[in-house]
Amino acid sequence: MISSKASVHPSAKIGNKVSIGDFSVVGPNVEISNDCIIHNNVNITGFTKIGEGNIFYPFCSIGTEPQDLKFKGEKSFLEIGNKNKFREYVNINRGTNGGGSYTKIGNNSLFMVNVHIGHDCIIGNNVVIANNVPFGGHCIVEDFVVVGGNSAVLQFSKIGTGSMIGGMTGIDRDVLPFTLVKGNRCYYDNLNLIGLKRAGYENKDIQKYKEIIEKLYKCKNLSEFINSIKVENKLIEILVKFLKEKNQNRDICRPIK
Repeated sequence: MISSKASVHPSAKIGNKVSIGDFSVVGPNVEISNDCIIHNNVNITGFTKIGEGNIFYPFCSIGTEPQDLKFKGEKSFLEIGNKNKFREYVNINRGTNGGGSYTKIGNNSLFMVNVHIGHDCIIGNNVVIANNVPFGGHCIVEDFVVVGGNSAVLQFSKIGTGSMIGGMTGIDRDVLPFTLVKGNRCYYDNLNLIGLKRAGYENKDIQKYKEIIEKLYKCKNLSEFINSIKVENKLIEILVKFLKEKNQNRDICRPIK
């Protein structure tokens, strides 16, 4: 059902069983797939493509222009997957030429009140981002990540799969997969043992992963260490892939010395 008080551009593509509430605005280049719920006072604009079963709560602002001084109005995009929940005041910007022109959101994630996703961010699946968390541009968040409330993520940061960020943490370095980090400036606290267990990893694989992580923090040359790692299980394979693909100019989150 589309409210008579909503403003939906005739060129917008709206799927089946989509609900759009009072005073919401949907722009001309927006595509919304089936079974989505857009509550009242939501703004969806730009070249924005939204998958099925998403819910947008009041005052979300989706597909807006990047907050980037280099942006000059070029055509850019936002893609959102399926079955995500965007709570009140969530803001998601489109991409820029400098980041491939795309911001992308995966599936089955929860974005709590006042989350900001900057331009050219790539957010994976089954992610939980708590209240008041801003992500600078060009961040990568892999699957099954949990970010605690009032944290902040510096641009170009990468957060590995299965990691957990404590509340009020400043992320200014890359976070290794399945680790717990916290602090005013993030530091490694431990492995995310609960996340590892829920993901079905066995104790022997977790122990081997922990040994590799501890050696990693002590190594003097990261590139040489990566090449020396013996991939003995899936966890170590995930770690090696993460390290090879990360921004080599950005350090990893380390323990406090």
